[in-house]
Amino acid sequence: MRKIYLFDTTLRDGEQSPGVNLNTKEKLEIAHQLERLGIDRMEAGFPAASPGDLAAVNAVAKAVKNATVVGLARSRVQDIDAAYEALKDAEDPCLHLFLASSPIHRQHKLRMTKEQMLEAAEAAIKYAGKYFTKIQFSPEDAGRTELDFLCQVTDMAIKAGATVVNIPDTVGYLYPAEFGNIFKTLKEQVPGIEKIQLSAHCHDDLGMATANALAAVLNGADQVEGTINGIGERAGNTALEEVAMSLETRQDFFQAKSTMVLSEIARSSRLVSKLTGMVVPGNKAIVGANAFAHESGIHQDGMLKEKTTYEIMSPETIGLKESKLVLGKHSGRHAFREKLIDLGYELSDEQLNIAFSKFKDLADKKKEVSDEDIRAFIEEKIVDTQEIFSLQTIYVTYGNEATPTAKVRIVTHEGDVLEQEAEGNGSVDAIYNAIDKATGEEVVLSDYSIKSVTHGKDAQGEVHVVMSQDEVAVQGRGVSTDILEASARAYVDALNRLIEKRQLNNGSRRDKIGLV
Repeated sequence: MRKIYLFDTTLRDGEQSPGVNLNTKEKLEIAHQLERLGIDRMEAGFPAASPGDLAAVNAVAKAVKNATVVGLARSRVQDIDAAYEALKDAEDPCLHLFLASSPIHRQHKLRMTKEQMLEAAEAAIKYAGKYFTKIQFSPEDAGRTELDFLCQVTDMAIKAGATVVNIPDTVGYLYPAEFGNIFKTLKEQVPGIEKIQLSAHCHDDLGMATANALAAVLNGADQVEGTINGIGERAGNTALEEVAMSLETRQDFFQAKSTMVLSEIARSSRLVSKLTGMVVPGNKAIVGANAFAHESGIHQDGMLKEKTTYEIMSPETIGLKESKLVLGKHSGRHAFREKLIDLGYELSDEQLNIAFSKFKDLADKKKEVSDEDIRAFIEEKIVDTQEIFSLQTIYVTYGNEATPTAKVRIVTHEGDVLEQEAEGNGSVDAIYNAIDKATGEEVVLSDYSIKSVTHGKDAQGEVHVVMSQDEVAVQGRGVSTDILEASARAYVDALNRLIEKRQLNNGSRRDKIGLV
């Protein structure tokens, strides 16, 4: 069977999802997990967008050893130079150049003729050849580009030195038969097409991303681009876990396979969801909470007799399994350590002590601590954001005929204790007003959401907030069995991230332009 390369753009296109801002430590955490997942190529960011992006891509380039690290660049000298600076320390660097090719983009965005577009792209590829041996070129909005011109563009890219030509359905416009036909035509009509790899990059605006990507595979694509959980611009990208499991489950049909480590899919999905704040819908294919759940009596009867009656995949394949250890307040450190190993976490002794203390506190509040409870408090602290402010206590008074009041005590990293009291329209509003007074930070809260981590009346709640200050936007998370405490922790976490990002970028504004 031929190999299909997987190109992950969670750290670039995925981060362009509205409300998502990953700091360098979070990008590194995801990058290491993508290595464990067996991703062939990972796009770490857009180095020319900001100094912070360049630094983050450079950090990923230095850390990743088992995958190609890719940086995005417009077909401009300054973008290529920035990408080289970011990727020069990578074990296996690759530049991803792009320039729009469709009539609507040529006319309204680039204001270029076909000839001018070809000349600009060719010059960029040749200039990049001075720095990179691996160059991927994408004619942006290829899905709406005249097919004969797309053949010209591909021919030019091959002759100029591109090693991969990526065909993006940038706006998710095409249907599988149309998208597949593009690859079939390129394979048949472009001279030297066998010298390069063809790649498919699909968006999900009409719900066709995975179907289009697989249609491309059937018609000769060598690589599929996408993200974990399908996050990305607008309706998102192709979900790579869906492509990998489709190739695995239907090998008889596709006669192709990826080298994704399937047992790492569930963990990768959870990590990306946690760090981006983007909740995976329960009915999401492969990784949704209901993907392997059966409620119908008929289905349950069939499952009890033979699992394959209603399951074409097993949960064990993607890394899901039932726990053999039931943990509670009487459990010891050894059992807890074994449970963490069983869930895929390997902590240092110091980290284990902190986690065990958190576990004991939670076990005192709950009769039984579930796997999801453990994942919640482990992954809440998976990224070590600098704690400028640390929440110590909150005290809230509330009555249906009284104005909610909150008092908070916050400790700074220098050891100063800040106490403030404030009123609000509700308990959470009062807490946030008190925190604002204590820290002196003026922010705009643009999003606040709550979800239950586990089930039952004593379930842990996770709060996710998005706040901004000037043009800097960040997110924060907090987990607790008390939703008011979780709300306060999420707000303080976001404030710490805001200050960290403000210091990192020195107030620079991320310039998100030119999206593939």
